[in-house]
Amino acid sequence: MKVLKIGIVEDELIIARTILSTLDELGYSHCGPAINYTEAMEMLDRHSPDLLLLDIQLSGKKDGIDVAQRLNELYGIPFIFLTANSDIDTIDRAKKVKPHAYIVKPFTKEELFAAIEIAFSNFTSNHTNVRTEQATSYRTKDFMFVKDGYVFRKIFLHDLLFLQSDANYVTLHLKSEKKVMVRATLNDFIENLDPNAFIRIHRRYSVNISLIEDIFPTEVMVGGVKVPIGKSHRENLLNALGIKES
Repeated sequence: MKVLKIGIVEDELIIARTILSTLDELGYSHCGPAINYTEAMEMLDRHSPDLLLLDIQLSGKKDGIDVAQRLNELYGIPFIFLTANSDIDTIDRAKKVKPHAYIVKPFTKEELFAAIEIAFSNFTSNHTNVRTEQATSYRTKDFMFVKDGYVFRKIFLHDLLFLQSDANYVTLHLKSEKKVMVRATLNDFIENLDPNAFIRIHRRYSVNISLIEDIFPTEVMVGGVKVPIGKSHRENLLNALGIKES
């Protein structure tokens, strides 16, 4: 069974160490701690945690709710607020970003364990439902049908430039500059594609490897569009293309 990797966003070092120690006792893997918004984004891109433990009060202008909003927009992973704030205003702000759990400090090891397991189980169940819907897509070697609302649209794979993830939706960018949005996670959608034809280059993007025109330090050019390369994906991309950096 896979060991969950838990990301920690907490700006109080003593509390962060306590959380790390507790996660070790519970048998989870972990990364962090990040102490502010910028470090949290870097940790997400570099370490790809399965779930985030997120303090609301952080160093800097942006707080944990800003991080959560970005999580929902770009990463689509579950998160749990760990906070000393239980006032009405904070809870009202927190509800808007739909946390998978909300724990008020101080908390026990048992409370943390229960919150993580239930949050991830519910998240996984939701993704299973998405995968079932996506499985209705039909693919051959040259084309696939994807469900777009009430219509199944035929997509020729040689016309598909790249895929862009936005939480539980994937946008298909075509040569014609048309876009088709499909309800699915990026991980689930690319399971329907030839792994030799499409390559993941970022948490949010997968590109048609045969249509890559140029490779820049942090981007690739595909069909005249620049698509970002995640730091953790660059080496795999270059290896797939047979490129060695000197």
